[in-house]
Amino acid sequence: MILHQLVRDSARRTPDAVAVVGPDGEATYAQLDVWADELALELTGLGVRAGDRVGIWLDKSVGAVAAMQAVLRLGAAYVPLDPQAPPRRIAKLVADFTPAALLTLPERRSALSEFGTDTPTLSAWPDGTDWQRLPAGRTLAADRRAPEVTVGEEDLAFILYTSGSTGEPKGVCHSHSSAWAFISWAAEMQQAQPGDRYSNHAPFHFDLSVNDIYVPFTVGASVHIVPQQTSYSPKGLVEFLLEHEITVWYSVPAALMLMMRHGDLLASEVPSLRILIFAGEVFPIGPLRELHAHLPHVRFVNLYGPAETIISTGYTVDAIAADRILPVPIGTAACGNTVTVIRPDSSPAQPGEEGELVVTGPSVMLGYWGRPPVVDRSYPTGDIVLVLQDGNLQFVGRRDAMVKVRGNRIELSEIEAVLQSHDGVADAAAVVVGTGIDAHIVAYVVPAPGHDPSLIDLKRHSAQQLPKHSIIDTVHRLASLPRNTNGKVDRRLLTARATEHEQAAALVDAP
Repeated sequence: MILHQLVRDSARRTPDAVAVVGPDGEATYAQLDVWADELALELTGLGVRAGDRVGIWLDKSVGAVAAMQAVLRLGAAYVPLDPQAPPRRIAKLVADFTPAALLTLPERRSALSEFGTDTPTLSAWPDGTDWQRLPAGRTLAADRRAPEVTVGEEDLAFILYTSGSTGEPKGVCHSHSSAWAFISWAAEMQQAQPGDRYSNHAPFHFDLSVNDIYVPFTVGASVHIVPQQTSYSPKGLVEFLLEHEITVWYSVPAALMLMMRHGDLLASEVPSLRILIFAGEVFPIGPLRELHAHLPHVRFVNLYGPAETIISTGYTVDAIAADRILPVPIGTAACGNTVTVIRPDSSPAQPGEEGELVVTGPSVMLGYWGRPPVVDRSYPTGDIVLVLQDGNLQFVGRRDAMVKVRGNRIELSEIEAVLQSHDGVADAAAVVVGTGIDAHIVAYVVPAPGHDPSLIDLKRHSAQQLPKHSIIDTVHRLASLPRNTNGKVDRRLLTARATEHEQAAALVDAP
């Protein structure tokens, strides 16, 4: 399936159905279809051709969705860029993927020019009006269609930049077919219906947004864009969920925990919601159990997968035992993929054994932009999982996050799970500071309302469930854990903070 055909097909079937609702208004399928064609013609005038890349540096909006569709109709690939990223970083990415054109705001284009970026830019319609809006009462010319271009299923559709484990930006390249492998599976798993109202919490440069944008398009449902300024406003998110009568919610657990803790989600009835999906990081078992109990009519699904595969596995959450400490499993293979767990000796892991998760199949990326393509559509994730007796997989942690402290292997995710099971802890993250004999474990905790757990409290609690070498050495309290633009815990920042704390303490103690 070619991605832009989804909108065109829905425009033929239900032209007056609402396709996208955003901070800049809304568009029906018919409007979005013609809007995308008009933009495609303007991009053609800038020289964009099949096989090119087009950067989209815009805030989340209906116009940004129309821009994505326009690029695809030319047989080109779109590259959504973080609207909150500084111009210097955007200029670096633009130099990497060398776009034929850029869609952005005039002021952002000016900021890029300071770094030598000289890419043709679309900022207005020929009459000078803002192309990002479909003004009330204006009907775009229905006879102006984008030029017919032959697009293959293996052609590049979009590039999502991720920092990866090294912090260096890498462009994850997905074809129409790799995206469709996920979209078609997700639509069936979610039982998508024309009357559904999907939320879009994730930024467009984050792979979770692929679900939000394209799954509703498969059935003519609507997607409701959460404005950037609302993305981490607890009360704003709950109000959005209720006012838009969302039926399918998909986000990182951090957003849901904020809504629970500070947005009165647990005191709110949400009759419209039928499925709640979370991914991107581990959902601490305590808050998940609480939310699951509060919404017994809602189906909960845990999805797992790096941007390189979009999604690799899925797990429907049933009852959660009161004494469960570990997070729920990440489930079994999804999207037509095969998942294999490989032990350190390169043999397949058996039930009860751990190993690195390797994903092979149709949703695996083409490769990283500017680097060799993947071989046999296979991707080693770098994540360590445990094979459970029932065939489900349990996430253990990142291969590069498994460190040694005083000669013992430490699994930070296990430490975090135990800390999060303490009644006085709402959220927690652990890092290791120092090397060799000086290495030790530092915990950052967000106290639960009305609690202030001490280091001794947390040590005693951890000692009941962890080996001695995994007990934390230091604890710092935070109002909230720092997160990157994708909503994941910013572990690099926490490690840097911990290192600064240690260095400051060493100076104080110095003779």
